[in-house]
Amino acid sequence: MTDTSTPRADESLDEEGTEPTAVNGETEEAAEESSPKEKKAVGESELFRQSEIAADYVEGLLDILDYDGDIDELVSGGRPVVEVVGGRLQNLVGQRGATLEALQELARLAVFRQTGTPSRLLLDVGGYRATRRKELAAVAKNAVEKVKEYGEPVRLEPMSAFERKCVHDVVNAMSGVESESEGVEPNRRIIVRPAD
Repeated sequence: MTDTSTPRADESLDEEGTEPTAVNGETEEAAEESSPKEKKAVGESELFRQSEIAADYVEGLLDILDYDGDIDELVSGGRPVVEVVGGRLQNLVGQRGATLEALQELARLAVFRQTGTPSRLLLDVGGYRATRRKELAAVAKNAVEKVKEYGEPVRLEPMSAFERKCVHDVVNAMSGVESESEGVEPNRRIIVRPAD
């Protein structure tokens, strides 16, 4: 029996930032023998290919739904990224980004089907993720202030993997506090506490 499962979007690929162990079908050992310049070029071209595959998939969905949007594919922060901009796209984001997360998972599956490699693809629609990052930075800073003022842990509301990563990044950049996730999806949340 063939295992065709892929990592879910809320698992370690988003939170841990792990990279696939093969680049264009090469094992890590073979990739290490290449010069750093060659590795970077191969890696970035593969990531860009993943973003192109995902962009084609999203474009097909937009055509089916009869939505208009401009699609940009790029590589940012070592990840393939697809951005969709245009009017009338709020339905593709959904409440608190739930539909966007589902579309991102479908796009990742489309990439996996063509490449055989799990993808860390990030899909954004209408700038939702950039706006949400700013909101979550404010939430994280507020939690840190409360922890520093009262010395007690602060439990945040349940969040998606993307949202938790944004909060962890802000908290980890501040001294005197630490954060950890607890619980099980879809009720996984962050606790911010004083650092030991």
